[in-house]
Amino acid sequence: MINIGKSIRMERIMNRETGKTVIVPMDHGVSVGPIEGLIDMAKTVDMIADGGANAVLGHIGLPKYGHRRSGKDIGLILHLSASTSLSPYPNKKVLVNTVENALRLGADGISIHINIGDECESDMLRDFGNIAIECSYWGIPLVAMLYPRGPNIKNEKDIECVKIAARVGAELGADFIKTNYTGSPETFRKVVEGCPAPVLIAGGSRLTDEETFKMIEGAMQAGAKGLSIGRNVFQHKNPTAFVKAACMVVHSNASAKEAMDYLKDSGE
Repeated sequence: MINIGKSIRMERIMNRETGKTVIVPMDHGVSVGPIEGLIDMAKTVDMIADGGANAVLGHIGLPKYGHRRSGKDIGLILHLSASTSLSPYPNKKVLVNTVENALRLGADGISIHINIGDECESDMLRDFGNIAIECSYWGIPLVAMLYPRGPNIKNEKDIECVKIAARVGAELGADFIKTNYTGSPETFRKVVEGCPAPVLIAGGSRLTDEETFKMIEGAMQAGAKGLSIGRNVFQHKNPTAFVKAACMVVHSNASAKEAMDYLKDSGE
């Protein structure tokens, strides 16, 4: 039986015509504090929404202190996992919110973070399983951020490690898997082929515009269903134009060059 509630909420965080999504995570305030682009969250969300992003993602503070101010509507995904860069165990993510509370706050989707290979992987996987069951019960989409991170992980973009991380997300019931891009369409296609759930690419550290668009283009060629990129968007000097260009690649099959040309024409 189709879960009508989940279907309706899915349409709020993805493009119903393309079946793909552009998500901008803004949960960094917990992990690294009030960095550039997150000082005035409402202003940033407005710019992201004007660019045509499908959803923003953040903690309780996002809807409480700055989800919307004016302009276009945008989907809201609330993040349940947290740790800070000051912790002696920054890769150990703990739950700081619940599915039911996120629904009360108006969330269209839920997200969690699991570091595969960390010493505390078992605790995070247990939480993942429980949250996936709750999301299924309440009919709310679940985005699982899964990264290979731990003492035995030498390369977080290693194809074999990323394949396992993505597959874990699908096996435990996530509706979208966010993980690292492996560097080329050829290698990332193996990640997509090995994961029955839709795969989104993470942005990671700051890149040049050209590097970011080439990464998005490569991921889409490999069969990804979109992106979940934060700092390269909200720290851009023109987030609205950047998001519009990224949406061209994701939803309209534009090339990285076409995205760059649009950005240059917009004055960037």
